[in-house]
Amino acid sequence: MKLLDTLQWRYAAKAMNGEKVAEDKIERILEVARLAPTSSGLQPFEIMVIENQELKEKIRPVAWNQSVVTDCSHLLVFAAWDDYTADRINYMFDLTNEIRGFKNEGWENYRQQLLNNYPQKDAEENFEHAAKQAYIALGMAMVAAADEKVDCTPMEGFSADKVDEILGLREKGLRSTVLLPVGYRAPEDDWLVDLVKVRKPMKDLVTRLK
Repeated sequence: MKLLDTLQWRYAAKAMNGEKVAEDKIERILEVARLAPTSSGLQPFEIMVIENQELKEKIRPVAWNQSVVTDCSHLLVFAAWDDYTADRINYMFDLTNEIRGFKNEGWENYRQQLLNNYPQKDAEENFEHAAKQAYIALGMAMVAAADEKVDCTPMEGFSADKVDEILGLREKGLRSTVLLPVGYRAPEDDWLVDLVKVRKPMKDLVTRLK
């Protein structure tokens, strides 16, 4: 199966060569992330796409000085909503009605159900939920990158507060969740490139209940 071969090819590149990824490939990766499923279809996150080298240089020291931050082609920052608000919920429901061209009573009842639920919760709880949704899009973006034969490296090793400050995310009601440098591997500088991929055997991962 082509997808399985592609996933055998991909790995978390520890060194990148600085080569630019073609814009059409980046657009397809982002489109796959945009199409990711999310809870109630709210898409409670945004993706910052950083090509500016000065910005990458600022982020690298607060990301454990990892070279892929500056040597990647594009640095994707998945930033989740800091809270679920009525405005944010209404925006997505209104957008759905606009695109579909009609209102549905059941859909409007569901809108009210969410409005009666999320905004009353603790903001930190809502952020954690939103961050989980961002990870769904992250996973799909990683598969899309592999399909384009583009390398990427998911990263939690960074100071979220510092990245938020550098990018002004808190002012936008966002908090950085995970980084995804996208580019091309530098095999000569990467100790991981030739190592056999190791995963649990299926019997230790999957339990079938019949």
